[in-house]
Amino acid sequence: MPWNQPSGPQSPWGRRPGGPDLDERLKSWQRKLESMFRSGGRGTDSGTMLLVAVAIAVIAWLLSGVYQVKQPERGVVQRFGRLVYVTMPGLHFRMPWPIESVNVVNVASINSSDFKSRVLTSDVNLVDLHFAVQYQFTDPVKKLFRVRNPEDTLSEVSESAIREIVGRSTLNDLLVGSTRPEVTRRTKELIQTVLDAYSTGITVTTVNLEDVQVPDAVIPSQRDANKAQADKERLQLEAEAYRNGILPVAEGGAARMLQDAAAYKSQVTAIAEGQTARFAQLEGAYSQAPEVTRRRLYIDTLESVLARSHKVIIDSHAGNNLIYLPIDKLLEKSVNREAENGAEGNAGPKDQTDQVTIEGTRARGER
Repeated sequence: MPWNQPSGPQSPWGRRPGGPDLDERLKSWQRKLESMFRSGGRGTDSGTMLLVAVAIAVIAWLLSGVYQVKQPERGVVQRFGRLVYVTMPGLHFRMPWPIESVNVVNVASINSSDFKSRVLTSDVNLVDLHFAVQYQFTDPVKKLFRVRNPEDTLSEVSESAIREIVGRSTLNDLLVGSTRPEVTRRTKELIQTVLDAYSTGITVTTVNLEDVQVPDAVIPSQRDANKAQADKERLQLEAEAYRNGILPVAEGGAARMLQDAAAYKSQVTAIAEGQTARFAQLEGAYSQAPEVTRRRLYIDTLESVLARSHKVIIDSHAGNNLIYLPIDKLLEKSVNREAENGAEGNAGPKDQTDQVTIEGTRARGER
């Protein structure tokens, strides 16, 4: 039979395990505990057990202040609600509750938030955007105490930033793969700038523009808007081409008019100076020989007047009953001749006298 049975042999140590001694001790402790909580207990054993219980409770309370911070985490210790210090990874001790408390913040994990928004682009196109923002809580103090709800703040800032950046971009910038990274980069920089201004303790790692769709309900309107934009650009190009064709002509005409005016000025000035010099010479000659100079001026004046007048000389030595004289035709012929001479060159006043001589012009008629 086994050695630990009541009827079996004794144990090698002289008594059986779980014998009456252990039972008596357990019952004795039970009676002492009952006497401690009994109203009439005033003995020495009762006081001792009370002290032991209090010591055990104090030890347990102190042990509750031991905490561990993992490698990607930081512990923020508060004493009566006030920030005291930040602990690094490892095993630490703090004063137990309610004196001190600790909040553990993960500063290494990357969190992600997805957003959907309908935005109007700079070229009047309405698009549905689906984008994601990855971020980290790099500053646990700012995360806990500077902003009440950092996630909601990040959501509002991200939507505002994507609306601003897309509002300055065209639909082609959002659809083409080569320009989309530039849009996401600018969005990330704007989000980070606003979050830093709010002291959120959030660091944005990446911004991904996952999907860009044009709503079906606005496709016809957007086509009309794109057509109007294309017509606007075409008309602007036509207007610029017309301006480029007109401005050089106008500038050339203005320059030519300025040159003609300058030439006319020089001509008038030269003529005036010449007349002034001539008058001075005449004045000197008149003072030396008044009579001769006066007669010479008279002859020159008659020559100038007669050179510009039309004359008709008729030879009437032969007796004629009727003379037909086409004066209008002769004058017209003379005017045409002057026009031809003027086209050949302005040679100044003519020295030759336009004369029309009619010799023996006769016309007979019956009376």
